[in-house]
Amino acid sequence: MAAITSLDALRALYPPVRERSRLKVLPLLDGHGRRFIGLSPLVMMASFGSDGRADVTPRGDAVGFVGVEDERTLLIPDRPGNNRLDTLTNLLTNPAIGLLFLIPGVDETLRVNGRAEIRDDADLLARFAVGERPPATVLRVTVEEAYLHCAKAFMRSGAWDPARQIDRASLPSMGEMLRDQLGLATAETQAEMLERYKATLY
Repeated sequence: MAAITSLDALRALYPPVRERSRLKVLPLLDGHGRRFIGLSPLVMMASFGSDGRADVTPRGDAVGFVGVEDERTLLIPDRPGNNRLDTLTNLLTNPAIGLLFLIPGVDETLRVNGRAEIRDDADLLARFAVGERPPATVLRVTVEEAYLHCAKAFMRSGAWDPARQIDRASLPSMGEMLRDQLGLATAETQAEMLERYKATLY
């Protein structure tokens, strides 16, 4: 076993890229891409810190929560989270962003790469308000690449198959895991955590 350290060595282990896979990368969002985003309630967001370290975080809301302004512009509201601001801090120094849009029950995904800026324009915040609660900021993403990703990973994993889902009780609660990791005296129950989350979703 050896580390692969060159592109030539890596490529020697795999067949050539299929022409369709090479050509499918678009410089914008076509009608299919815009429709996919409009049906997606969940996106995985990758960003990169000034130290070069990568970070991936989920963003989710009601179906179509990401605004498609036009074929090159996406608007993503930032809902309340843990206030670490990992992604936003990264984007301040490196605006490169990678997005993976998912639709539950659909094995294909949509990948979007581009550059993001953090906005707090009053009209944008109002546009994405839920009731009386606007997001603190909105990401404006300029699309540079967009392409559909094949279904193989989801087919292999059976991620959407109810018969292959794991019972939540197979894991300790989030509170119990944090108690063990941080050496806390007590643990928030799963029910308590979910109630707290529900009160702060927006």
